[in-house]
Amino acid sequence: MSRSNNSKSMVPEAREALNRFKMEAASEVGVNLKQGYNGDLTSREAGSVGGQMVKKMIRSYEENMR
Repeated sequence: MSRSNNSKSMVPEAREALNRFKMEAASEVGVNLKQGYNGDLTSREAGSVGGQMVKKMIRSYEENMR
């Protein structure tokens, strides 16, 4: 069974929106992301960006349920 690469099949507008969302979350937690490769981030920095994104998505979902 082959593995598909979802990032290549993503709609360009969705990819751009996700990147903006990621940059916004990174600035909120004080992580300096740059366009392109960010392999120099520590695991803690990368995790804090992902965690902030999840928090914002959950908050948005909960607000839309009301």
